Amino acid sequence: MFNVVLVEPRIPQNTGNIARTCAATGCQLHIVRPTAFQITDKNLKRAGLDYWHLLNVQYYDNLADFFEKTKGARYFYASTKAQHNYVDVEFKDNDFILFGREDAGLPEELLYEHEERCIRIPMIDEARSLNLSNSVAIVVYEALRQQGFENLKQLGQLTKFHW
Repeated sequence: MFNVVLVEPRIPQNTGNIARTCAATGCQLHIVRPTAFQITDKNLKRAGLDYWHLLNVQYYDNLADFFEKTKGARYFYASTKAQHNYVDVEFKDNDFILFGREDAGLPEELLYEHEERCIRIPMIDEARSLNLSNSVAIVVYEALRQQGFENLKQLGQLTKFHW
């Protein structure tokens, strides 16, 4: 299992989509406050649809609270400012992958302190960033791929279709 950490998310639809990705993959979701919306926001719930019962989510008052309560964990920091490609990281079970605010990213002092653990998704120079929920899905599925998609259903089955 991996841990997705949203630091001060701003857009409820993104958080809802990320919650759905976490629910569908067995990842734990961690939300670091303050958020720009109420967790009961209808857009957040709509994006997660009927997956909320599958979601394991933890809340923290701020980054200091998060790091205190997850002491000893291994962290990665997703940022457009990072020097390391996310596919070059060897993810391990229980890793925490932090994603910052949609409008500002993670605090730069955090990135400077942990530069060797900062990862980025390659993009063209002219692109500022990807959507947060897309970024989470890309990195989570790479981490899961490295673990052989353990505990995930890998084969689908067609239903009988009649014309």
